[in-house]
Amino acid sequence: MKKESIELGQLKNIISGTSYEVAEEDKNFLYSDPARGVRLQLDYLKAEVKMREEGIDHTIVVFGSARTPEESPYYEDARHFGQLVGKSGRNPEDCHVTLMTGGGPGIMEAANRGALDVGAKSIGLNIELPHEQFPNPYITPELCFQFRYFAIRKLHFIHRAKALVIFPGGFGTLDELFEILTLIQTRKSPSIPVILVSKSYWKRVIDFDFLREEDVIDNNDMKMFTYANNAQEAWDKIILWHEIEGSPLF
Repeated sequence: MKKESIELGQLKNIISGTSYEVAEEDKNFLYSDPARGVRLQLDYLKAEVKMREEGIDHTIVVFGSARTPEESPYYEDARHFGQLVGKSGRNPEDCHVTLMTGGGPGIMEAANRGALDVGAKSIGLNIELPHEQFPNPYITPELCFQFRYFAIRKLHFIHRAKALVIFPGGFGTLDELFEILTLIQTRKSPSIPVILVSKSYWKRVIDFDFLREEDVIDNNDMKMFTYANNAQEAWDKIILWHEIEGSPLF
């Protein structure tokens, strides 16, 4: 075989090999375990850049069950809360304080829907799950994101948050609640109002008084959250908290 033919065949093998691909076009590499750090960065950066472009300064974050039906009073109350946040701006384009949810159905849908009711923008942070999670149709399209990693999604929930409002929910809601309480307790995140909507529900789900009696939390920990009976009360407590702290939202 002539030298030229050998060299041509070898060159074709080299060019067709995955090691020759530009890194960002090599999916096998991008989805490999060693490239996990890069994926984490990209998962964070895409949403961060877009939110900066859209002028998102602060967020009010709403958590709650994805399984809450539209007929539930909790759904209607979450929708009302979304309206309250949406009406707080100077105009529909004002994103100084913007509603943020997990982007799915149930309570999340209700809150995004409430913001849309009054013409305001709202954010949805989606993540692919086996059940229940899909973007609800009330999120502002340019502010609807999908994440690969729960950790990065949680980071964005906290990053701009000026309040956390938690409606009745299950494992995911509890995970998000205890995440922020732990971060505030350990001073990894600044204090913000954490409002548990429906005192009767949360008193049955979590016996904080028992935890205090057992000395596994203390009186200061009990001050990290409060209860509200409805959306209006939750909103009023958020406004009052920031006024007392000398950091008014508006």
